[in-house]
Amino acid sequence: MAAYANDRIHVGAERTDQYVPLLLGHRVAVVTNQTGMIGHTHLVDSLLAIGVNVKMVFAPEHGFRGEASAGEHVADERDKRTGLPLVSLYGKNKKPSPAQLADVDILLFDIQDVGVRFYTYTSTLHYVMEAAAEQGKQVIVLDRPNPNGFYVDGPVLDTAFRSFVGMDPVPLVHGMTIGEYARMINGQGWLKGSVKCNLTVIPCSGYDHSTYYELPVKPSPNLPNMAAVYLYPALGLFEGTNVSVGRGTDKPFQCIGFPGCTLGDYSFTPRSMPGAAKPPHEGQRCTGLDLSSYGDFYTRLDPGLTLEWLIGMYNAAPDKAKFFNNFFDKLAGTNTLRKAVEAGIPESEIRKSWRKDLDVFKTMRKGYLLYP
Repeated sequence: MAAYANDRIHVGAERTDQYVPLLLGHRVAVVTNQTGMIGHTHLVDSLLAIGVNVKMVFAPEHGFRGEASAGEHVADERDKRTGLPLVSLYGKNKKPSPAQLADVDILLFDIQDVGVRFYTYTSTLHYVMEAAAEQGKQVIVLDRPNPNGFYVDGPVLDTAFRSFVGMDPVPLVHGMTIGEYARMINGQGWLKGSVKCNLTVIPCSGYDHSTYYELPVKPSPNLPNMAAVYLYPALGLFEGTNVSVGRGTDKPFQCIGFPGCTLGDYSFTPRSMPGAAKPPHEGQRCTGLDLSSYGDFYTRLDPGLTLEWLIGMYNAAPDKAKFFNNFFDKLAGTNTLRKAVEAGIPESEIRKSWRKDLDVFKTMRKGYLLYP
């Protein structure tokens, strides 16, 4: 099994000679969160220190410092450290408004993604590019490796199920960096009205799609380690069910279960905590499976979107009519996955049903890749 290769990778933000000259003399808005680091210094602090005219910071889901719970409203405020205005791109205001961009020339985007369609940072990217295109502003994306960038899998989004947890017709695991994703959005004409964004991507150096990259900063409160990042594509789907994924425990997105579950003998009790306010089944003892060692090790040996746990938990549910909720089809990007699980179709057959769309996507994807 290949080792992590962080020591030879330089992320886009570290390659200051490639983008700082593009920023000097311009008014800049930075779209970022706690992952926008250059070594031990935040990108925003670095830019201010060298005299870049940063006007404001746009913050995605979880906020600028990454402390908000999933789905929690992120309020507009000022950053205590820099005094810069913070504008939330989560909640009602998901897209920068013309007024917010009036004093800005360039939008600098630097957020660590995890390569899963329902992780909302690519939706934020989509709206930022759309707003910039409509207002004649430039977007510069500082690229970062995709920790799940070594495979492509899952159902391709049916646009009838388009939402903030899935805006573009890509597979659940798309195998692209955020910079490559931005190139695809632009090249495929996916912005409203097929407008084109003035886009520059500052690529990473030393990275390719077979590289394992260990995230130096938690991308969000409930993805605390690489086991959770690797399990996220499969376990994220459970957010559309009555199964807890361990929010409010010390193993978020590394365990699954519900009260009275007969599958597995691991037990946990979700509690409210920072980054996990009022988690599902709060205060109730859940039984199920501890998948942390699997996520840490086996995912890289055999990459793919496993449905074994989804099917197993559905079969173990005492009331199958209440297993799925209205959110599941949006997360899956289709209603066919839910219907297949309900109909008892084997995992091999479900996976086979994705193959044609995945082949088409992989062919399209080649034109936008920046890394071998």
